[in-house]
Amino acid sequence: MISLDFGNLRYFTFESFPKEKIHHGIFTRSGGISPGSFSSLNVGESAGDTRENVVENRKRIFQVFDQSLESIFDVWQIHSDKVKFTSLPRKSGSKHEQADAILTDSKDVSLFMQFADCVPILIYDPKNNIIGIVHAGWQGTVKRIVQNAVKYLTDMFSSDPEEILAGIGPSIGPDHYEVGKNVIIEVDDKLKEIRSEILITKNGKTYFDLWKSNELLLIQSGVKNIEVAGICTACNLDEWYSYRMEGQKSGRFGVFMSLK
Repeated sequence: MISLDFGNLRYFTFESFPKEKIHHGIFTRSGGISPGSFSSLNVGESAGDTRENVVENRKRIFQVFDQSLESIFDVWQIHSDKVKFTSLPRKSGSKHEQADAILTDSKDVSLFMQFADCVPILIYDPKNNIIGIVHAGWQGTVKRIVQNAVKYLTDMFSSDPEEILAGIGPSIGPDHYEVGKNVIIEVDDKLKEIRSEILITKNGKTYFDLWKSNELLLIQSGVKNIEVAGICTACNLDEWYSYRMEGQKSGRFGVFMSLK
């Protein structure tokens, strides 16, 4: 990944994604106006930050790419396997649809999602000029949300998985993501073919490698061009929000993607 600065904002982009075709950025927590535990570029309201702060922070992100906040398409992220394709922005004030993967082929739409330990996965289909963002925590991972996104592209647009570019962004890493019996049971049931590669046991504790899990799921779907950030949010609290490390008052960092 490449680190870039825009004023006081810092964000990361994938080196493999074509700059001439798409805007994208995974934004750190710096450069916003939110106080305290939300300091400072928090883009989510669910933990208690004010709407005014969140809107201003989102505007700052959109300004990096010279896009209006009115172009936003975001959803209510529910740790599901649901994929939503759109050709239109979400109308201001309208109810959020529920989904955990969003796709578009429209230059009038700016995709936007929020994260705080879950894995942001960005995808680009150059054949059909379609972009997408996937939200994959442990639940989305065992539900194979990223495979559902790829399948949507192949089923609806005859996309070639071998041409799709994928980027696995910053999230909680396998060194910090300790999981309990309930998660282990789900992995054993739904990801048993890759279990040995994604569950790590040391000192009597079990850790879940979300990066490797989603990389392997993409490979199973036929995707070969995969860039992995390898940046752990829980290890770098000066740059990222981490729900696991900061608790319920953790902020959310933003992920932006649009077509040029």
